[in-house]
Amino acid sequence: MFYDEAKIHVRSGDGGDGMISFRREKYVRQGGPDGGDGGRGGDVIFVASPHLNSLVTFQHNKHYRAGNGVHGTVQRMTGAGGADLRLEAPVGTIIRNAETGDVLADLTETGQEVVILAGGRGGRGNIHFANSRDQAPRVAERGEPGEELWLALELKLIADVGIVGVPNAGKSTLLSVVSAARPKIGDYPFTTLQPNLGVVELQGYETMVLADIPGLIEGASAGVGLGHDFLRHIERTRVLIHLLDGMAEDPLQDWAMINEELALYNPTLAAKPQLVVLNKIDLPDVKSLEPLIREEIAKAGHPFMSISAVTGEGVRPMLYEVKRMLDAAPAARPLPAEHEPVVIRPKADERQFTIKREGGNVWRVSGKEIERVAAMTYFEFDDSLMRFQTVLQRMGITAALTKAGVKVGDTVHIGDEVLEWGE
Repeated sequence: MFYDEAKIHVRSGDGGDGMISFRREKYVRQGGPDGGDGGRGGDVIFVASPHLNSLVTFQHNKHYRAGNGVHGTVQRMTGAGGADLRLEAPVGTIIRNAETGDVLADLTETGQEVVILAGGRGGRGNIHFANSRDQAPRVAERGEPGEELWLALELKLIADVGIVGVPNAGKSTLLSVVSAARPKIGDYPFTTLQPNLGVVELQGYETMVLADIPGLIEGASAGVGLGHDFLRHIERTRVLIHLLDGMAEDPLQDWAMINEELALYNPTLAAKPQLVVLNKIDLPDVKSLEPLIREEIAKAGHPFMSISAVTGEGVRPMLYEVKRMLDAAPAARPLPAEHEPVVIRPKADERQFTIKREGGNVWRVSGKEIERVAAMTYFEFDDSLMRFQTVLQRMGITAALTKAGVKVGDTVHIGDEVLEWGE
């Protein structure tokens, strides 16, 4: 089975907690703080692999998580970083935010690596909070939580040339003749149910990659006959071989229908350079029909050739013509700047928050920055609690809660933390 779509859930690792510790030695009565930092959480990284040709791996496992950072320890020792999660995907995979549809990365080159989710940073140990006024701080940070996201993966094969046409036009036979690909071939409709790639070698060690796109039918642009699943693989190609079945009832009508479906799905597909090729020229009926078809294709402004994929007649000249068209075609354009690969992390200055009364004396404060600070606070230590209160005041949350009507003794939820409001 060929899988070119998948939906998975990924989570980067949590940072390790910073340590609250003090130097303890036999002849040192009041040793200073020596709590180490927590290690960073592991990243979620996608790697473009040339050894994969479908997204089948992601059909069996939907949830992936990077390693957590190790907590800091005594003697200023920093915890080890969490293991990065490296996920291999085929070249040609587009990674989107499943909720918004935004493109996060496009794996177009072998070995390309993209950090999709960065791990949480490790919490600072109490060695960082000592100062002239407080030389023995009982303050440290817990590790920053990792991020999680549902991703939609979509595979679009990367080929120089796409072979399109109706079912049974001979696309798979042609690919098997000109390359080492061995697609399934049979004398019945929809023999090919998945795209196949083949590398064609020409003189001078020049190569080009051909993709055999399963047969398109009327209504393919609307999804009929798995049309969308097939059409997406044509988008990355630079030149099309439009293969006509010489034994079809009306090859010209088939040609017009396929072009219409290409234009309806994506207007840029119909504008790609297209070599129209009449197949099965070795048959007398097709040979007699060839002049009429050549005349009509020429009127439409497309180059035209005749071949027999079975006997090989005309195949080599056709390949050289395709290579010439490929060399003259515009180079593949990179994604626009707004689609550059990104690392999904909240911005450090993201201080927006909302306050909601959930009924009676229960309140909820929501916001990326304050929820992250709350998750990294040791509430069991008074010094850490006082520091958190200072953060609330600095961010304007204390004043906003007071204005909203919070009272002493009310319950305030911030992320997963449940706090009692005091004076």
